[in-house]
Amino acid sequence: MIEAQRLRKAFGTRVAVSDVTLRASDGCITGLLGANGAGKSTTLRMLCTVLRPDSGDALIDGHSVLHSPLAAARQIGVLVHGAGIYPNLTARENILYFAALHGLAEADARRRAAELVGMLEMEDFADRRARGFSQGERVRTALARALVHGPRNLLLDEPTNGLDVMAVRALRNLLRALRDAGHCVLLSSHVMQEVAALCDQVVVIADGAVRASGSPQEIRARTGAAELEEAFVELVGAGAAADGPAGSVAAEPPAGT
Repeated sequence: MIEAQRLRKAFGTRVAVSDVTLRASDGCITGLLGANGAGKSTTLRMLCTVLRPDSGDALIDGHSVLHSPLAAARQIGVLVHGAGIYPNLTARENILYFAALHGLAEADARRRAAELVGMLEMEDFADRRARGFSQGERVRTALARALVHGPRNLLLDEPTNGLDVMAVRALRNLLRALRDAGHCVLLSSHVMQEVAALCDQVVVIADGAVRASGSPQEIRARTGAAELEEAFVELVGAGAAADGPAGSVAAEPPAGT
């Protein structure tokens, strides 16, 4: 379980996150929904202990990101935007390297890597060097690294960005399987269709603060909107919803903070 209380983070005079309180439960996929620059990625970086909050705190399975960051980090797997992997290693070697960083014994690491290769259908490229991988292959490799130590909590920053239709469907099925196995999944997105199709709970964020939270049905009911996109625009304003080159949060401009 992930619980955040009054998170705030500024970079100089620019306040990226001003007031974020949220709860992501076990056995649930929670979506952090907002336009570019809303504060989604900064929030996730605080939750995964990469950034230290200026104020507020968050608990990862009871461990404070502020006071016990190493203990909190051990409870999470993280898929960052861009899915950076080591290009001179094979997909399997990328997984084994992260297993070693998490302290897994060699035999356990190899067994776990084999499980993840099968789970993520990576057999065709598991022993190829990562240089030249497609976006889908990079994302699956990075996701395997995030899962190698068996975390109960998974943080995903724009996980479907750049994926083709079949890769998106495969990722959705995997995340649903993790949810059904009791994992806590928290993902950021600016893609309405993705959130509506995948998430059990939604946290709407704009200008670094939470505007609403609840199930997609509750978010729509709160505004009287028939569709989640209409509800989002009602909650955050048309100006924020139109942020980005495509002019709509339903499109996929580059991820912001």
